[in-house]
Amino acid sequence: MKDLTKRPAWKALSAHCKKIKPLHLRKLFAADPKRGQRMTLEAAGLFLDYSKNRITDKTIQLLLQLAEESGLRERIDAMFSGAKINITENRAVLHVALRAPKGATILVDGKNVVPEVHAVLDKMSAFANRVRSGDWKGFTGKPIKNVVNIGIGGSDLGPVMAYEALKYYSQRDLVFRFVSNVDGMDFVEATQGLNPAETLFIVSSKTFTTMETMTNAESARAWLLRGLGGDAKAVAKHFVAVSTNAEKVSKFGIDTANMFGFWDWVGGRYSMDSAIGLSSMIALGPDNFRTMLDGFHQMDEHFRAAPFAKNLPVLMGLLTLWYADFFDAQTVAVLPYENYLKRFPAYLQQLTMESNGKSVTLGGKPVNYETSPIYWGEPGTNGQHSFYQLIHQGTHLIPCDFIAFANALAPLGRHHDILLANVLAQSEALAFGKTAEQVRAEGVSAALVPHKVFEGNRPSNTILADRLTPEVLGKLVALYEHSVFTQGVLWSINPFDQWGVELGKALAQAIIPELESPANPKLTHDSSTNNLIKRYRKMRAAV
Repeated sequence: MKDLTKRPAWKALSAHCKKIKPLHLRKLFAADPKRGQRMTLEAAGLFLDYSKNRITDKTIQLLLQLAEESGLRERIDAMFSGAKINITENRAVLHVALRAPKGATILVDGKNVVPEVHAVLDKMSAFANRVRSGDWKGFTGKPIKNVVNIGIGGSDLGPVMAYEALKYYSQRDLVFRFVSNVDGMDFVEATQGLNPAETLFIVSSKTFTTMETMTNAESARAWLLRGLGGDAKAVAKHFVAVSTNAEKVSKFGIDTANMFGFWDWVGGRYSMDSAIGLSSMIALGPDNFRTMLDGFHQMDEHFRAAPFAKNLPVLMGLLTLWYADFFDAQTVAVLPYENYLKRFPAYLQQLTMESNGKSVTLGGKPVNYETSPIYWGEPGTNGQHSFYQLIHQGTHLIPCDFIAFANALAPLGRHHDILLANVLAQSEALAFGKTAEQVRAEGVSAALVPHKVFEGNRPSNTILADRLTPEVLGKLVALYEHSVFTQGVLWSINPFDQWGVELGKALAQAIIPELESPANPKLTHDSSTNNLIKRYRKMRAAV
């Protein structure tokens, strides 16, 4: 297969981009009165309006051609078939198996993994029901009232995002808190005001060796034992593990009967619907959790089977590539107009940037084009009074994904109409702006006119759904998962490894004893790091 920039469609896109870059969305809409109806797509209960992008029908045609030339269809089929497409770790990539229905067949090394997935789901369901009903008792015989999830990366971002997004559906007499940061204040605040006799910790670490997670887990163990008289038998009543390392789980004091496993074909940032989601299942209940899985599966099937021209994740992935590689757009803003989705942009940061933040192709060669943009965002309308100024009138081109819902979960007077008016107004303002002539017509003084002009021509997508439900959340997450996969295939990179997180972690292991040593250690780092270590030791000793 030819290098990306040498493919015919890439060359055609480069020439095409030069022609349409000067075109303004005002002219594109004026020339095509039905553009706003025509450039839309609906699938699996999600409606996408992509008409406010700086594209023509020719753009879409060429992007679809690039997808075909890049072998996207073959790569999709390979992923769903259980092929080991994570080539740097020799692993299958099967987060889609986590939401496959009973009776489905997905093979890894000749073995159907779906029965194992459902066995873990059934085990999770039984445990969740015991906690939710009060049948699970702590060491002193009291039911659990507080659940604290300890993890980091995908073991934290997925569960906390799902809990916040679906809090409306959660069991409100249970308290849920999340610890991820090795900063001790994260743990202190998470356990503030909790009764150890009524607290359950879920420790999520595949190997049970993750530094941040196990540091917090040891602190949780000490906190629990201090509160319950120091009897180590209490640990088994207040800790469960999401892990595959039975030996270390048992050594910690957790009953391995309460260990929930997952598989090496599940990447951390794709794991929220595996056992990593145990806290989510306890909060929502097994039925809601399985409804969320069904939403994932509906989007999986759409991505797997729909022609590319009608494929939501493919189209969104292609548009991301279009702006990153042909418009030099460095970022994408994800702007949910739903306060429950306040952690969704943070979740997408790991999903997108840990997946496609790569500079080497599958063949080990440096890329000569841009890969993942930076994803960021906040809920509307908060962001409008924060960073929208830069999006509207700044010097950076920032494509935006607006996410909104037709119906509020908690209707309150005019609130929802006002909220939706804002999301629609923002996409309109970004696209069409406000000309100097329009500003002058309002009687604005000549000196102020330049300051009140909005250039417009700022691209956006708008995603609409009926309301935020567990099913819809599953669809949204899967939409972005498969969009990321689409981008990775076209960029010829591996979205499923994350070697970039390893170096800093390894260096930290060397520095920790140098910070903790009673005697001055011999330092062999660069002069900056050596000096910072000495300064830290001096400042700490002065306290």
